[in-house]
Amino acid sequence: MNSPIRRLSVVVAIMFCALLVAGSLIQYFQAGELAAAPNNRRTLLADYSRNRGAILIDSVQIAKSDPVDDDMKYLRTYPRGQLYAHVTGYYSFLYGAGGGIEGAASGLLSGSSDALFYRRLGDLITGKQPTGISLELTIDAKAQQAATSGLGNQRGAVVALDPRTGAVLALVSHPQYDPNSLTSHDSAQVQRTWKALNAAAGRPLLNRAIAGDLYPPGSTFKVITAAAALASGKYTETSPVEAGASLRLPGTTATLRNSGGGSCNGGSADLTAAMARSCNTAFGALGMELGGDALRTQARAFGFNAPLTIPMTVTQSTVGPTPGEPQEAFSAIGQQDVRVTPLQMAMVAAGIANDGVVMRPYLVAQTRGADLNVLDKTEPQELSRAVSHEVADAITRMMERVVADGTGTRAQIDGVAVAGKSGTAEHGFDRGVKRPPHAWFIAFAPADDPKVAVAVVVEDGGDAGSEAAGGKVSAPIAREVMRAVISQ
Repeated sequence: MNSPIRRLSVVVAIMFCALLVAGSLIQYFQAGELAAAPNNRRTLLADYSRNRGAILIDSVQIAKSDPVDDDMKYLRTYPRGQLYAHVTGYYSFLYGAGGGIEGAASGLLSGSSDALFYRRLGDLITGKQPTGISLELTIDAKAQQAATSGLGNQRGAVVALDPRTGAVLALVSHPQYDPNSLTSHDSAQVQRTWKALNAAAGRPLLNRAIAGDLYPPGSTFKVITAAAALASGKYTETSPVEAGASLRLPGTTATLRNSGGGSCNGGSADLTAAMARSCNTAFGALGMELGGDALRTQARAFGFNAPLTIPMTVTQSTVGPTPGEPQEAFSAIGQQDVRVTPLQMAMVAAGIANDGVVMRPYLVAQTRGADLNVLDKTEPQELSRAVSHEVADAITRMMERVVADGTGTRAQIDGVAVAGKSGTAEHGFDRGVKRPPHAWFIAFAPADDPKVAVAVVVEDGGDAGSEAAGGKVSAPIAREVMRAVISQ
């Protein structure tokens, strides 16, 4: 055999070996990954041919599979589509499962999850058609409705938690969308809807409650700053603090001022009064004294920078860098590079409400089989101890003052003690013009026996625009969500 033929034989042999190795990798090692890909049409068609599990709230189906007379056999429908859009997500033949429980727990709903291996094995032995399992959620229907009604046409998000367990009672993001528009078997119509949703200025597919472009929390972060101050042992709720009209920032010619420009409480205030009046100068000075590391440590204790799934993945909140005292001052009032999800701020309120213990948030209460028998229940888990019992009690009293006679009076509920904190967060400029602030409110009630903790953010001040304040815009929404839970 001459040299050219020998070289060609070697090349052909190498190519056959490469093809064999690649085929083995794809068929064996990557099989699970490829099957789970949301755009795998063969997998989707196989899933559509079986009865996908329902998503339930109080045993009422908010996502179900209806039998139809076509090749797909079932049509996924959402009876209360927009209300629960960011909870359920969508299940589309063209675009797969995503946006909520549909995407995060798709394997359970379709019956293909490895956790259901023995159940599938039993179905194979008995010849039974495999089906998915149903998921019962923790959502409180009345709280969810109160949250979406309160936001109305404003952009923003609301999250409510049971502080004792971490169960998610409400999860709302606006703008909403109708997941039914993505599950139709009319491919052309679904493509048009998908294109329109992704091009919409309000980004309705974005779940603002747990992800997306995170928000500066504004003065709601002062709860964390207060916690760090009390935990240091250098302060109590009655300790005097700086309360002047402005605070000089070292190394700069800039000053930090209070909202409205005046001093707090005539320039003489304790920590409780500073919280009630949301005194920027007092908390800016605290931030510089405590330091950025103390703020970050306290924030981490409430869940910042922690990986969370509920089961949807939650974007991590962060305090950001604080290279100097000016940045420490602004971070202490929830500005600078502090960025949070509404879920995280609901966890802060819930941690104070639960004697300083933050529970791991969760959305799935239990799983049910095809006959609706309970297969598994979620057991509440402690995420962290954010503060001591004594510090939690002190901050509760401080937050009660905010609602009783401070910036959060619009969160008051007749006959119920409410603890809360307002926030009005600046977030930059648009074409040289200062953007309207985000309006925040976090709260829990009843303050002496908490059953619900809530966080509300309304983007760009909502209908109030540049005149917005957290106590004016978001406190009434938080009040109605809390009232919906505790009135039952």
